[in-house]
Amino acid sequence: MLMMNEKIKAREVELTGLNGEELGVVSRDEALALAKRHKADLVCTSLFSSPPPCKLVSRGQAKQEAVKVKQQVSGGPIKVKEFRLSVHIEDHDYDTKLSQMHKLLAAGKAVQPVQGKEGEAARKLLERLVQDLAGVGKKETGIQVSGKQAAVKLLPV
Repeated sequence: MLMMNEKIKAREVELTGLNGEELGVVSRDEALALAKRHKADLVCTSLFSSPPPCKLVSRGQAKQEAVKVKQQVSGGPIKVKEFRLSVHIEDHDYDTKLSQMHKLLAAGKAVQPVQGKEGEAARKLLERLVQDLAGVGKKETGIQVSGKQAAVKLLPV
């Protein structure tokens, strides 16, 4: 859990500045005043020492870093949105699905276009789709044709 600003209860903290410079042991109130003056957050890096080491971090940056760390720790599988396509898809429908996949890939999510029934024609359609999405997505594996179904998984770049 991230301890920030007024949630830090220690009387004194070992303070590190915005640029990593050591500022020594200062009172909590002095550290909070410094943080306010520099428009920064006071973040406690460890609760297991006395006085606790704290650092000044640009406002908002600490929460962003905490979210990134939490995502890395959870490390769960990336959710994949599956898109069903037809070989005889009309241009407008193709453009709509392409746009939806583009948005998802740009947002950091994976997509998996799937086409059933037509083996070789499906491969060509998926190759066209992979080329059209090359700017925001890359293939995790090649185009996989199994029986009459073809699929490819695209990960965000």
